[in-house]
Amino acid sequence: MRLADLRGRTVAVWGTGREGRAAVTAITAQSPATLVAVDDSATAAPADWDSGSAPLFTGEDGFARLAAADVVVRSPGVPQTHPWVIELRRRGVPITGGTALWMADHAARTVGVTGSKGKSTTSSLISHLLTALGRRNAFGGNIGVPLLAMPEADLYVLELSSYQCSDLTDSPRTAVLTSLFPEHLDSHGSEERYYADKLNIIAHGPETIIYNGTDPRLTRRLLNEEATAAGLPDGYHVAPGPDGRPYLHRAAEPLFARAVLPLAGRHNESNLCVALAVLEALGVDCVADRDAVADAVSGFAGLPHRLAEISDPSGLTFVDDSISTSPYSAMHAIDAYAGRPLTVIVGGTDRGLDYTPLREHLAECELTVIGVPDSGPRILDTLAGLPGVRTARADDLPTAVALARELTPDGGVVLLSPAAPSYGHFRNFEHRSEVFAAAVCDTAPVPAPHPAG
Repeated sequence: MRLADLRGRTVAVWGTGREGRAAVTAITAQSPATLVAVDDSATAAPADWDSGSAPLFTGEDGFARLAAADVVVRSPGVPQTHPWVIELRRRGVPITGGTALWMADHAARTVGVTGSKGKSTTSSLISHLLTALGRRNAFGGNIGVPLLAMPEADLYVLELSSYQCSDLTDSPRTAVLTSLFPEHLDSHGSEERYYADKLNIIAHGPETIIYNGTDPRLTRRLLNEEATAAGLPDGYHVAPGPDGRPYLHRAAEPLFARAVLPLAGRHNESNLCVALAVLEALGVDCVADRDAVADAVSGFAGLPHRLAEISDPSGLTFVDDSISTSPYSAMHAIDAYAGRPLTVIVGGTDRGLDYTPLREHLAECELTVIGVPDSGPRILDTLAGLPGVRTARADDLPTAVALARELTPDGGVVLLSPAAPSYGHFRNFEHRSEVFAAAVCDTAPVPAPHPAG
Protein backbone atom coordinates (compact mmCIF):
# COMPACT_ATOMS: atom_id res chain seq x y z
CA MET A 1 0.00 0.00 0.00
CA ARG A 2 1.24 3.44 -1.00
CA LEU A 3 0.34 6.87 0.28
CA ALA A 4 -1.51 7.56 -2.97
CA ASP A 5 -3.76 4.56 -2.26
CA LEU A 6 -5.29 6.50 0.65
CA ARG A 7 -6.91 9.04 -1.64
CA GLY A 8 -10.68 9.05 -1.18
CA ARG A 9 -10.58 6.55 1.71
CA THR A 10 -11.48 6.74 5.39
CA VAL A 11 -8.20 6.76 7.31
CA ALA A 12 -7.47 6.70 11.04
CA VAL A 13 -3.99 7.58 12.30
CA TRP A 14 -3.29 5.86 15.61
CA GLY A 15 -0.75 7.78 17.69
CA THR A 16 -0.12 11.45 18.40
CA GLY A 17 3.67 11.51 18.69
CA ARG A 18 6.06 12.69 16.01
CA GLU A 19 5.29 9.68 13.78
CA GLY A 20 1.54 10.23 14.06
CA ARG A 21 1.85 13.94 13.36
CA ALA A 22 4.01 13.26 10.29
CA ALA A 23 1.45 10.71 9.08
CA VAL A 24 -1.41 13.20 9.41
CA THR A 25 0.49 15.80 7.39
CA ALA A 26 1.46 13.34 4.65
CA ILE A 27 -1.97 11.71 4.40
CA THR A 28 -3.79 15.06 4.32
CA ALA A 29 -1.91 15.86 1.12
CA GLN A 30 -3.43 12.74 -0.48
CA SER A 31 -7.03 14.01 -0.03
CA PRO A 32 -8.57 11.14 1.95
CA ALA A 33 -12.36 11.09 2.27
CA THR A 34 -12.04 11.29 6.05
CA LEU A 35 -8.99 11.53 8.31
CA VAL A 36 -9.09 11.21 12.08
CA ALA A 37 -6.47 10.71 14.78
CA VAL A 38 -6.74 8.34 17.73
CA ASP A 39 -4.87 8.36 21.04
CA ASP A 40 -5.41 5.36 23.30
CA SER A 41 -3.04 6.51 26.08
CA ALA A 42 -4.23 6.50 29.67
CA THR A 43 -3.12 10.10 30.07
CA ALA A 44 -4.88 13.06 28.52
CA ALA A 45 -4.45 13.62 24.80
CA PRO A 46 -1.89 16.29 23.87
CA ALA A 47 -3.23 19.79 24.36
CA ASP A 48 -1.30 21.11 21.36
CA TRP A 49 -2.97 18.82 18.85
CA ASP A 50 -4.18 20.70 15.77
CA SER A 51 -7.57 19.19 14.95
CA GLY A 52 -7.91 21.08 11.68
CA SER A 53 -6.67 18.20 9.52
CA ALA A 54 -7.53 15.30 11.78
CA PRO A 55 -9.91 15.61 14.75
CA LEU A 56 -8.67 13.60 17.73
CA PHE A 57 -10.64 10.84 19.41
CA THR A 58 -9.79 8.86 22.54
CA GLY A 59 -11.20 5.96 24.56
CA GLU A 60 -14.15 4.03 23.14
CA ASP A 61 -14.79 6.80 20.61
CA GLY A 62 -11.24 6.29 19.41
CA PHE A 63 -11.66 2.54 18.99
CA ALA A 64 -14.93 3.04 17.12
CA ARG A 65 -13.13 5.33 14.66
CA LEU A 66 -10.39 2.75 14.15
CA ALA A 67 -12.92 -0.01 13.58
CA ALA A 68 -14.82 2.09 11.02
CA ALA A 69 -11.74 3.07 9.00
CA ASP A 70 -10.84 1.69 5.59
CA VAL A 71 -7.18 1.83 6.70
CA VAL A 72 -5.54 2.27 10.11
CA VAL A 73 -2.06 3.83 10.10
CA ARG A 74 -0.40 2.62 13.30
CA SER A 75 2.44 4.58 14.92
CA PRO A 76 5.46 2.42 15.84
CA GLY A 77 4.83 2.98 19.54
CA VAL A 78 1.57 1.03 19.35
CA PRO A 79 2.56 -2.60 19.98
CA GLN A 80 1.31 -5.45 17.83
CA THR A 81 0.08 -7.06 21.06
CA HIS A 82 -2.25 -4.17 21.90
CA PRO A 83 -5.78 -5.56 22.46
CA TRP A 84 -7.19 -3.09 19.93
CA VAL A 85 -4.72 -4.26 17.28
CA ILE A 86 -5.71 -7.86 17.89
CA GLU A 87 -9.42 -7.04 17.67
CA LEU A 88 -9.02 -4.89 14.54
CA ARG A 89 -7.12 -7.67 12.80
CA ARG A 90 -9.85 -10.13 13.83
CA ARG A 91 -12.38 -7.85 12.18
CA GLY A 92 -10.29 -7.62 9.03
CA VAL A 93 -9.46 -3.91 9.32
CA PRO A 94 -6.28 -3.21 7.29
CA ILE A 95 -3.45 -1.91 9.50
CA THR A 96 -0.26 -0.41 8.14
CA GLY A 97 2.36 2.07 9.34
CA GLY A 98 4.00 5.24 8.12
CA THR A 99 7.25 3.36 7.50
CA ALA A 100 5.51 0.83 5.24
CA LEU A 101 3.67 3.57 3.32
CA TRP A 102 6.92 5.47 2.80
CA MET A 103 8.98 2.39 1.90
CA ALA A 104 6.53 1.40 -0.84
CA ASP A 105 7.61 4.50 -2.77
CA HIS A 106 11.29 4.72 -1.74
CA ALA A 107 12.61 1.19 -1.19
CA ALA A 108 14.79 1.23 -4.31
CA ARG A 109 16.79 4.18 -2.93
CA THR A 110 17.08 2.97 0.64
CA VAL A 111 19.60 1.38 2.99
CA GLY A 112 17.58 0.10 5.95
CA VAL A 113 19.41 -0.90 9.14
CA THR A 114 17.91 -2.84 12.03
CA GLY A 115 19.14 -5.00 14.89
CA SER A 116 18.66 -5.62 18.60
CA LYS A 117 21.81 -3.57 19.23
CA GLY A 118 23.96 -1.46 16.94
CA LYS A 119 21.34 -0.18 14.52
CA SER A 120 21.69 3.46 15.63
CA THR A 121 25.49 3.48 15.53
CA THR A 122 25.72 1.50 12.29
CA SER A 123 23.15 3.55 10.39
CA SER A 124 24.74 6.79 11.63
CA LEU A 125 28.17 5.50 10.68
CA ILE A 126 27.05 4.51 7.17
CA SER A 127 25.50 7.92 6.59
CA HIS A 128 28.56 9.69 8.00
CA LEU A 129 31.01 7.71 5.84
CA LEU A 130 28.97 8.20 2.69
CA THR A 131 28.76 11.94 3.30
CA ALA A 132 32.49 12.20 4.02
CA LEU A 133 33.23 10.33 0.78
CA GLY A 134 31.05 12.65 -1.29
CA ARG A 135 27.93 10.46 -1.47
CA ARG A 136 25.03 12.65 -0.44
CA ASN A 137 22.27 10.92 1.49
CA ALA A 138 19.32 11.65 3.76
CA PHE A 139 19.43 10.07 7.21
CA GLY A 140 16.42 9.37 9.40
CA GLY A 141 13.92 6.82 10.61
CA ASN A 142 13.70 5.63 14.19
CA ILE A 143 16.70 7.75 15.23
CA GLY A 144 15.75 11.01 13.56
CA VAL A 145 13.22 12.46 11.15
CA PRO A 146 10.04 10.37 10.71
CA LEU A 147 10.02 8.81 7.27
CA LEU A 148 6.85 10.53 6.15
CA ALA A 149 8.57 13.86 6.84
CA MET A 150 11.81 13.01 5.01
CA PRO A 151 12.95 15.27 2.16
CA GLU A 152 13.35 13.84 -1.31
CA ALA A 153 16.83 12.38 -1.90
CA ASP A 154 18.67 10.06 -4.24
CA LEU A 155 19.80 7.85 -1.36
CA TYR A 156 18.38 7.24 2.11
CA VAL A 157 20.02 5.65 5.15
CA LEU A 158 17.52 4.64 7.79
CA GLU A 159 17.49 3.16 11.25
CA LEU A 160 14.45 0.91 11.57
CA SER A 161 13.03 -0.47 14.81
CA SER A 162 11.34 -3.84 15.14
CA TYR A 163 8.01 -2.01 15.33
CA GLN A 164 8.69 -0.32 12.00
CA CYS A 165 9.98 -3.48 10.33
CA SER A 166 6.93 -5.48 11.35
CA ASP A 167 4.61 -3.54 9.00
CA LEU A 168 6.83 -3.58 5.91
CA THR A 169 5.51 -5.02 2.65
CA ASP A 170 8.54 -3.75 0.69
CA SER A 171 12.14 -4.37 1.72
CA PRO A 172 14.77 -1.65 1.36
CA ARG A 173 17.11 -2.23 -1.55
CA THR A 174 19.96 -2.80 0.92
CA ALA A 175 18.76 -4.52 4.10
CA VAL A 176 21.22 -4.52 6.99
CA LEU A 177 21.09 -6.55 10.24
CA THR A 178 23.49 -5.84 13.09
CA SER A 179 22.48 -8.28 15.84
CA LEU A 180 19.64 -10.40 17.16
CA PHE A 181 18.74 -11.20 20.74
CA PRO A 182 15.53 -11.14 22.83
CA GLU A 183 14.20 -7.59 23.25
CA HIS A 184 10.85 -5.84 23.61
CA LEU A 185 9.10 -9.16 24.18
CA ASP A 186 6.28 -7.40 26.04
CA SER A 187 5.43 -5.54 22.83
CA HIS A 188 5.92 -8.42 20.39
CA GLY A 189 4.42 -11.24 22.41
CA SER A 190 7.21 -13.80 22.17
CA GLU A 191 10.88 -14.18 21.31
CA GLU A 192 10.14 -15.82 17.96
CA ARG A 193 7.56 -13.16 17.07
CA TYR A 194 10.14 -10.48 17.81
CA TYR A 195 12.68 -12.20 15.56
CA ALA A 196 10.09 -12.56 12.80
CA ASP A 197 9.17 -8.87 13.05
CA LYS A 198 12.85 -7.86 12.85
CA LEU A 199 13.57 -10.18 9.93
CA ASN A 200 10.55 -8.89 8.03
CA ILE A 201 13.02 -6.32 6.70
CA ILE A 202 14.39 -9.00 4.36
CA ALA A 203 11.09 -10.74 3.56
CA HIS A 204 10.09 -8.65 0.54
CA GLY A 205 12.84 -8.88 -2.05
CA PRO A 206 15.83 -6.77 -1.03
CA GLU A 207 18.56 -6.57 -3.66
CA THR A 208 21.30 -6.94 -1.03
CA ILE A 209 21.35 -8.36 2.50
CA ILE A 210 24.30 -7.56 4.75
CA TYR A 211 24.57 -8.86 8.29
CA ASN A 212 26.94 -9.26 11.20
CA GLY A 213 28.38 -12.71 10.60
CA THR A 214 29.69 -12.95 14.16
CA ASP A 215 26.15 -13.01 15.55
CA PRO A 216 25.03 -16.64 16.00
CA ARG A 217 21.28 -15.97 15.90
CA LEU A 218 21.54 -14.02 12.66
CA THR A 219 23.80 -16.65 11.15
CA ARG A 220 21.35 -19.45 11.93
CA ARG A 221 18.40 -17.55 10.50
CA LEU A 222 20.16 -16.41 7.33
CA LEU A 223 21.69 -19.73 6.31
CA ASN A 224 19.34 -20.06 3.33
CA GLU A 225 19.59 -16.42 2.24
CA GLU A 226 21.94 -14.94 -0.33
CA ALA A 227 23.56 -12.55 2.09
CA THR A 228 26.93 -10.97 2.82
CA ALA A 229 28.36 -11.73 6.26
CA ALA A 230 30.56 -8.98 7.69
CA GLY A 231 33.10 -9.63 10.42
CA LEU A 232 34.43 -12.91 9.02
CA PRO A 233 37.90 -13.58 7.52
CA ASP A 234 36.71 -13.59 3.90
CA GLY A 235 35.23 -10.09 4.20
CA TYR A 236 35.66 -7.03 6.40
CA HIS A 237 37.00 -8.08 9.78
CA VAL A 238 39.49 -7.14 12.50
CA ALA A 239 42.75 -9.08 12.80
CA PRO A 240 46.40 -8.36 13.66
CA GLY A 241 47.98 -6.04 11.11
CA PRO A 242 51.51 -5.60 9.80
CA ASP A 243 52.71 -4.05 13.08
CA GLY A 244 50.88 -6.54 15.29
CA ARG A 245 48.12 -4.13 16.27
CA PRO A 246 44.48 -4.83 15.40
CA TYR A 247 43.65 -3.70 11.85
CA LEU A 248 40.54 -3.55 9.73
CA HIS A 249 40.99 -5.98 6.86
CA ARG A 250 39.21 -6.72 3.60
CA ALA A 251 39.88 -10.47 3.44
CA ALA A 252 43.69 -10.73 3.67
CA GLU A 253 44.29 -7.04 2.88
CA PRO A 254 44.97 -4.78 5.89
CA LEU A 255 43.30 -1.38 5.46
CA PHE A 256 43.89 0.72 8.58
CA ALA A 257 44.42 0.37 12.31
CA ARG A 258 41.38 -0.48 14.40
CA ALA A 259 42.39 2.42 16.69
CA VAL A 260 41.18 4.79 13.95
CA LEU A 261 37.62 4.04 15.10
CA PRO A 262 37.01 6.22 18.18
CA LEU A 263 34.51 3.79 19.73
CA ALA A 264 35.20 1.12 22.34
CA GLY A 265 34.07 -2.47 22.19
CA ARG A 266 34.11 -5.45 19.89
CA HIS A 267 30.48 -4.82 19.01
CA ASN A 268 31.52 -1.47 17.51
CA GLU A 269 34.21 -3.25 15.49
CA SER A 270 31.38 -5.41 14.11
CA ASN A 271 29.31 -2.30 13.40
CA LEU A 272 32.20 -0.86 11.40
CA CYS A 273 32.67 -4.08 9.44
CA VAL A 274 28.98 -4.07 8.55
CA ALA A 275 29.17 -0.40 7.52
CA LEU A 276 32.15 -1.03 5.25
CA ALA A 277 30.34 -3.95 3.61
CA VAL A 278 27.42 -1.61 2.92
CA LEU A 279 29.74 0.96 1.37
CA GLU A 280 31.19 -1.70 -0.89
CA ALA A 281 27.70 -2.78 -1.94
CA LEU A 282 26.99 0.85 -2.87
CA GLY A 283 30.07 1.01 -5.08
CA VAL A 284 32.72 2.42 -2.75
CA ASP A 285 36.14 0.79 -3.20
CA CYS A 286 37.22 0.67 0.45
CA VAL A 287 40.54 -0.97 -0.47
CA ALA A 288 41.62 1.57 -3.08
CA ASP A 289 40.21 4.45 -1.02
CA ARG A 290 41.41 3.16 2.34
CA ASP A 291 43.04 6.44 3.37
CA ALA A 292 39.89 8.45 2.71
CA VAL A 293 37.79 5.81 4.45
CA ALA A 294 40.13 5.83 7.46
CA ASP A 295 39.91 9.62 7.69
CA ALA A 296 36.14 9.42 7.58
CA VAL A 297 36.05 6.70 10.25
CA SER A 298 38.29 8.73 12.55
CA GLY A 299 35.89 11.66 12.32
CA PHE A 300 32.86 9.72 13.49
CA ALA A 301 31.58 10.86 16.87
CA GLY A 302 29.86 8.25 18.99
CA LEU A 303 26.17 8.70 19.69
CA PRO A 304 24.97 10.01 23.06
CA HIS A 305 24.13 7.53 25.83
CA ARG A 306 26.01 4.69 24.12
CA LEU A 307 29.32 4.04 25.91
CA ALA A 308 29.76 7.81 26.20
CA GLU A 309 32.69 8.53 28.51
CA ILE A 310 32.52 11.35 31.09
CA SER A 311 35.78 12.91 32.22
CA ASP A 312 36.37 13.00 35.97
CA PRO A 313 39.20 14.51 38.06
CA SER A 314 39.48 11.38 40.20
CA GLY A 315 41.04 9.38 37.39
CA LEU A 316 38.02 7.08 37.20
CA THR A 317 36.29 6.74 33.85
CA PHE A 318 32.52 7.12 34.06
CA VAL A 319 30.60 5.68 31.11
CA ASP A 320 27.02 6.50 30.15
CA ASP A 321 25.38 3.53 28.44
CA SER A 322 21.85 4.44 29.50
CA ILE A 323 20.48 3.15 26.18
CA SER A 324 21.15 -0.38 27.47
CA THR A 325 17.79 -2.03 28.18
CA SER A 326 18.62 -5.76 28.08
CA PRO A 327 21.18 -8.16 29.58
CA TYR A 328 22.69 -8.66 26.13
CA SER A 329 23.40 -4.97 25.58
CA ALA A 330 24.97 -4.79 29.05
CA MET A 331 27.17 -7.77 28.17
CA HIS A 332 28.52 -5.92 25.12
CA ALA A 333 29.23 -2.85 27.24
CA ILE A 334 31.03 -4.87 29.93
CA ASP A 335 33.18 -6.55 27.28
CA ALA A 336 34.23 -3.13 25.97
CA TYR A 337 36.09 -2.49 29.24
CA ALA A 338 37.58 -5.92 29.80
CA GLY A 339 40.97 -5.77 31.49
CA ARG A 340 40.20 -2.71 33.62
CA PRO A 341 38.77 -2.58 37.16
CA LEU A 342 35.06 -2.28 36.54
CA THR A 343 31.93 -1.35 38.47
CA VAL A 344 28.61 -1.72 36.66
CA ILE A 345 25.34 -0.06 37.70
CA VAL A 346 22.29 -2.10 36.69
CA GLY A 347 18.55 -1.92 37.20
CA GLY A 348 15.46 -0.13 35.98
CA THR A 349 11.93 -1.01 34.93
CA ASP A 350 11.40 -4.70 35.68
CA ARG A 351 9.93 -6.36 32.60
CA GLY A 352 10.57 -9.82 33.99
CA LEU A 353 13.59 -10.39 31.74
CA ASP A 354 15.68 -13.51 32.23
CA TYR A 355 19.11 -12.42 33.48
CA THR A 356 20.59 -15.92 33.38
CA PRO A 357 22.53 -15.06 30.18
CA LEU A 358 24.21 -12.22 32.08
CA ARG A 359 25.15 -14.60 34.89
CA GLU A 360 26.64 -17.05 32.39
CA HIS A 361 28.55 -14.25 30.69
CA LEU A 362 30.07 -13.05 33.96
CA ALA A 363 31.00 -16.51 35.25
CA GLU A 364 34.74 -15.92 34.68
CA CYS A 365 34.77 -12.14 35.23
CA GLU A 366 35.94 -10.01 38.13
CA LEU A 367 33.90 -6.87 38.68
CA THR A 368 31.51 -5.08 41.02
CA VAL A 369 27.80 -4.81 40.23
CA ILE A 370 25.56 -2.26 41.96
CA GLY A 371 21.80 -2.77 41.65
CA VAL A 372 19.22 0.02 41.75
CA PRO A 373 15.41 -0.29 41.77
CA ASP A 374 13.32 -1.79 40.39
CA SER A 375 15.04 -4.76 38.74
CA GLY A 376 18.49 -4.25 40.28
CA PRO A 377 17.95 -6.45 43.34
CA ARG A 378 16.63 -9.28 41.14
CA ILE A 379 19.64 -8.99 38.86
CA LEU A 380 21.94 -9.19 41.89
CA ASP A 381 20.11 -12.27 43.11
CA THR A 382 20.70 -13.86 39.70
CA LEU A 383 24.42 -13.12 39.99
CA ALA A 384 24.71 -14.41 43.55
CA GLY A 385 27.48 -16.93 44.12
CA LEU A 386 29.70 -15.98 41.18
CA PRO A 387 33.21 -16.00 42.64
CA GLY A 388 34.51 -12.90 40.87
CA VAL A 389 31.38 -10.75 41.11
CA ARG A 390 30.97 -8.46 44.10
CA THR A 391 27.49 -6.98 44.55
CA ALA A 392 25.98 -4.02 46.37
CA ARG A 393 22.59 -2.33 46.45
CA ALA A 394 21.67 1.34 46.24
CA ASP A 395 18.33 3.08 46.66
CA ASP A 396 18.73 5.30 43.63
CA LEU A 397 21.13 6.26 40.86
CA PRO A 398 22.93 9.14 42.64
CA THR A 399 23.55 6.88 45.64
CA ALA A 400 24.87 4.21 43.29
CA VAL A 401 27.34 6.67 41.75
CA ALA A 402 28.62 7.70 45.18
CA LEU A 403 28.98 4.06 46.20
CA ALA A 404 30.78 3.26 42.94
CA ARG A 405 33.39 5.90 43.76
CA GLU A 406 34.12 4.07 47.02
CA LEU A 407 34.25 0.59 45.49
CA THR A 408 36.10 1.19 42.21
CA PRO A 409 39.92 1.01 42.30
CA ASP A 410 42.03 3.87 40.96
CA GLY A 411 42.07 3.99 37.19
CA GLY A 412 38.91 1.90 36.98
CA VAL A 413 35.66 2.29 35.11
CA VAL A 414 32.17 3.03 36.44
CA LEU A 415 29.70 1.87 33.79
CA LEU A 416 26.01 2.72 33.77
CA SER A 417 24.60 -0.08 31.62
CA PRO A 418 21.26 -0.76 33.31
CA ALA A 419 20.11 -3.82 31.32
CA ALA A 420 16.59 -2.47 31.86
CA PRO A 421 14.38 0.37 30.60
CA SER A 422 14.23 3.70 32.39
CA TYR A 423 10.52 4.30 32.83
CA GLY A 424 9.08 4.48 36.33
CA HIS A 425 11.99 6.42 37.81
CA PHE A 426 12.90 8.59 34.79
CA ARG A 427 11.07 10.18 31.87
CA ASN A 428 13.22 8.24 29.40
CA PHE A 429 16.76 6.97 28.98
CA GLU A 430 17.97 10.50 28.18
CA HIS A 431 16.70 11.70 31.55
CA ARG A 432 18.47 8.76 33.21
CA SER A 433 21.68 9.89 31.51
CA GLU A 434 21.19 13.43 32.81
CA VAL A 435 20.77 12.19 36.37
CA PHE A 436 23.86 9.98 36.02
CA ALA A 437 26.00 12.83 34.67
CA ALA A 438 24.79 15.17 37.40
CA ALA A 439 25.62 12.58 40.07
CA VAL A 440 29.11 12.15 38.63
CA CYS A 441 29.61 15.91 38.80
CA ASP A 442 28.11 16.26 42.29
CA THR A 443 30.27 13.50 43.77
CA ALA A 444 33.52 14.49 42.03
CA PRO A 445 36.42 15.21 44.39
CA VAL A 446 37.38 18.82 44.78
CA PRO A 447 40.99 19.37 43.64
CA ALA A 448 43.32 20.46 46.41
CA PRO A 449 44.36 24.13 46.10
CA HIS A 450 47.88 24.81 44.88
CA PRO A 451 50.14 26.03 47.70
CA ALA A 452 50.99 29.69 47.57
CA GLY A 453 54.21 30.38 45.75
